[in-house]
Amino acid sequence: MDPDVSPVRAVPPVRWALHALRLIAVLLLSVAALSPEAPIRPAPIPPAAMAAPGDPHSSAPVVLEIGLTVDDLDRSIDFFTRVLDFEVVASGEQAGEAHERLEGVFGLRTRTARLRLGDEFIELTDYLAPEGRPHPADSASNDRWFQHVAIVVSDMSRAYAHLRRHGVRHASSGPQRLPDSNPAAGGIEAFYFKDPDGHVLEVIAFPPGKGDARWPALAARGDALFLGIDHTAIVVDDTATSLAFWRDALGLTVAGTSENSGPEQERLNNVFGARLHITGLRGASGPGVEFLEYLSPDGGRPYPADARANDLLHWETRLVVPDLDEVGRRLLGNGARPVSHGVVSLPDGRRALLLRDPDGHAVELHAADHPASTR
Repeated sequence: MDPDVSPVRAVPPVRWALHALRLIAVLLLSVAALSPEAPIRPAPIPPAAMAAPGDPHSSAPVVLEIGLTVDDLDRSIDFFTRVLDFEVVASGEQAGEAHERLEGVFGLRTRTARLRLGDEFIELTDYLAPEGRPHPADSASNDRWFQHVAIVVSDMSRAYAHLRRHGVRHASSGPQRLPDSNPAAGGIEAFYFKDPDGHVLEVIAFPPGKGDARWPALAARGDALFLGIDHTAIVVDDTATSLAFWRDALGLTVAGTSENSGPEQERLNNVFGARLHITGLRGASGPGVEFLEYLSPDGGRPYPADARANDLLHWETRLVVPDLDEVGRRLLGNGARPVSHGVVSLPDGRRALLLRDPDGHAVELHAADHPASTR
């Protein structure tokens, strides 16, 4: 068997929501013993200033990055860097028992690349072995395996023309401007499209007064078209159940809600009759997490029970938490399904936990309590 190979990743600076904190890179440790499915690949971690809702002794997690499984790493790097202006900040190759236990995939060998856009990060993972299943060809935006990242643009017309020049595949019929009759979302422009593997991505433009105030400021500051990642969105079956997991047990806070419907929303999601209850959550820093609950139509399919990390529908939301053991216990009491076989220690000393939320979305937790050297 190949010896464990740990990725050589540069730790880029992490911007804190609280300006008093310095940028630091902190490696992870992980978790409590859990049950079986897949282990997890931790990433460099910033120390968090945290405080869980109503509990001054705990704290809000940091959303570190969003991970997705790809079929051809070089092709995906080319797409994200050439078409969407991401930059590669680190790459590596992984194999061995620790990584197998982390991902729950025996005999794996993976190549990974960490990419940055603005202050946010994604990580692409290519399974050299064993290969997983392709993205379901008939996937719809109301299926509960749906997840995307929302990339903020400074000008929607320019962004759409740019994407058309690069031949991207549409998921929406075209850019949509949400109506002013929706007080929470009116004036926001958005468009869904697909990467080479069929993952849905969104470009979004915020008018003044909507979204994070930094986006209009960044848009006015220069000529950059792609500014950063505002959030990752996941389809949920029941908002109350998901809030018990993401807010009450994990520690994110609700930043806003809206109910979206009408022809613009239908064409954005490409789902006839779409009426959604949307809930936005935030951590101490990093992209937000957005729930998409389809009030109508019925018929969105559940997350496949046999999905694994090497399947191309696999996304991971990675967070840094203050007390991994305690948070892991809370999540297991709120509908989490463990993937890692307990705490997984990687060759470089990091430890982490992978589990699934009540709808099957993968969540990777990293411990913030053991500083590590910058890589």
